[in-house]
Amino acid sequence: MKVIIIEDEKPSARRLQRMLAVLEIEAETMLHSVEESINWFQNNAHPDLILLDIQLSDGLSFEIFEAVEIHSAVIFTTAYDAYALQAFKLNSIDYLLKPIDDGDLEKALSKFKGRSSKQQAVTLDFDDIKKLLVNPLEREYKKRFSVKVGQHLKLINIDDIECFYSENKGTYAFTSEGRNYLLDTTLEQLEAELEPQKFFRISRKFFVNINAIKDMISYTNSRLQIKLNNFKEQEVVVARERVKDFKDWLS
Repeated sequence: MKVIIIEDEKPSARRLQRMLAVLEIEAETMLHSVEESINWFQNNAHPDLILLDIQLSDGLSFEIFEAVEIHSAVIFTTAYDAYALQAFKLNSIDYLLKPIDDGDLEKALSKFKGRSSKQQAVTLDFDDIKKLLVNPLEREYKKRFSVKVGQHLKLINIDDIECFYSENKGTYAFTSEGRNYLLDTTLEQLEAELEPQKFFRISRKFFVNINAIKDMISYTNSRLQIKLNNFKEQEVVVARERVKDFKDWLS
């Protein structure tokens, strides 16, 4: 099975390549932009499967299909689930929300292997692609949250939140005032709502605000411990598989 990865963040591409290797799937080719991908598809035999990031550095990846007729199967990868339904209009095999989970990747690959060769072909409708391309690259991100405090509603400015974390099936915002607020959302939903330059998901349990980071300390198993300005409820640790992406994010 020939597989290629199209992902503009090179550390994320390498991580996905390693995850595939664990499943005994080789992805020798990694492409990082719309332009590079178009050139590659015009000059190479197309693969069986493409793992495709939706938003690349020079545009939306759907532009590749506008320029080149591709019949490979596609598994979309994205940090923004707003694109998920549109991706399925293109008859993709599946879509995976970042950070990609090993189990979700394995399920998506099993789904691909279980389909017939006829079903694996991606059927692209030009009108659908045009609709997708009207999605702006610049997005409006959450600026405030409303939370319930007793019988009252309180507005919390996004800049006042040091971190978001999950605990006992609840999602909490911790503010610079040292207060915790229970939110009516999940960390997965926050993935599409938080400005990526300001907030980073360091693990399955935490998003941290770059402006709230006070110190970073080497931790066991090649991880990093984060010290925030006021949050002392529990240890804040960058997951090992997220450390490289986190360092890239900081720079």
